[in-house]
Amino acid sequence: MSSEQILKLAQQRAEQNNYPYAGALTPHEAFEVLRNNPSAVLVDVRSRAELDLVGRVPQATHIEWAFYPGMVANAEFATQLQAQVDDDLIVIFLCRTGGRSHNAAVLAQQLGYGKAYNVLEGFEGESNALRQRTLINGWKHAGLPWTN
Repeated sequence: MSSEQILKLAQQRAEQNNYPYAGALTPHEAFEVLRNNPSAVLVDVRSRAELDLVGRVPQATHIEWAFYPGMVANAEFATQLQAQVDDDLIVIFLCRTGGRSHNAAVLAQQLGYGKAYNVLEGFEGESNALRQRTLINGWKHAGLPWTN
């Protein structure tokens, strides 16, 4: 599937779910868009502690949505995003399970990022009955590139 087809599908998902941003991508779709569009940017909004303990995606831009411990909101998120990422690029947001990245995509759209996307499932995905992650879905479960 081409990047254009993937982005169209992501846009349809966003419309179906009333998301105000450009689209919602699966991890595989996000990877394909990033691979085929060198100017597309992946913004990982997880805390630095999550990156250190769970892993990170190579070449991702990192802007914390909230700080560990306590998950205190990053009051400078919008300013940092605008300083680090051009608003005319495809910007794909990633977090642990898709919640914070959804919020970041909403904010980005409000800031004028017309090509803001969220990665559904996030880096670790949903938890199973034993509260373990990375076993059902998510970036890591999909076997996409990541490092410790």
